[in-house]
Amino acid sequence: MSYPLSLPADGPLITLTHPKPSLWIIELHNGIDSRLTVDLIDRGLKPALDTVERDWREHWRTAQKNKDKNGGKGALIIVGKRSQDKFFSNGVLVVYPPEPCIDAALGLDFPNVLSNPNFFAVPTIAAINGHCYAGGFMLSLVCDYRIMTDGTKRNAWLCMNEVHFGAVWPLSFAAILRAKVGDHRLQRKIALEGHRFTAKEAYSDGLLDHLVTGETADILAKAEEVADKFGVNAQGGVWGLIKSDLYRDTLATIGQNLRVVSAAIEDAAARSRL
Repeated sequence: MSYPLSLPADGPLITLTHPKPSLWIIELHNGIDSRLTVDLIDRGLKPALDTVERDWREHWRTAQKNKDKNGGKGALIIVGKRSQDKFFSNGVLVVYPPEPCIDAALGLDFPNVLSNPNFFAVPTIAAINGHCYAGGFMLSLVCDYRIMTDGTKRNAWLCMNEVHFGAVWPLSFAAILRAKVGDHRLQRKIALEGHRFTAKEAYSDGLLDHLVTGETADILAKAEEVADKFGVNAQGGVWGLIKSDLYRDTLATIGQNLRVVSAAIEDAAARSRL
């Protein structure tokens, strides 16, 4: 595989790099704020994740064959546009009139990306280099580690704000939140109150693993430290197997059929019932 890999080829929205044998980096760059769109998911992120898994597995098989005790390491970092320090991802690109459900806005493949084996085969790190909203927040949650700017140089928030503009969560979002956030009060704060967390609040509430003072390069440097520390745990080939059992219920829920609803649909059902 030749790197860097820019996808889609006819209008790149992400770039995949492989700066060292045990590390892959996916950079989101759909405009400044890296909005999530059907093209970014289907023709950018999905094939990039497949490439990472395929490449890592080739390395792992070679290490197993050669009995290389230092081979088979691996980690993946996802970061917002590297030339700026304002956004990780501003979430789904909302069209007007807005779609009744996030899945309708993104097609049916976003939940599959959230449960993609690439999130389970090697340690994954979200390098949150700015605002992290809605679908971007959820993308960071499925990663194993979250590292964020501390907000001292520029404001940076995490927020699931769908409740404020009338978009129904996909079932996958709720399943992931329940798996990653255990406190029901914090679940309520995120999902039903649409609270806008500062980085320091999010760290205090356990949503982040590290805060970094500085710019995108500094956040990436810390993410690489975490990748080096835990990438060795991919060597045994069981990182993904353990995670698939740890989050078995979540994966099963994500795999259920979707029921696209909206406030108008729910109200019509209530009208007929009452």
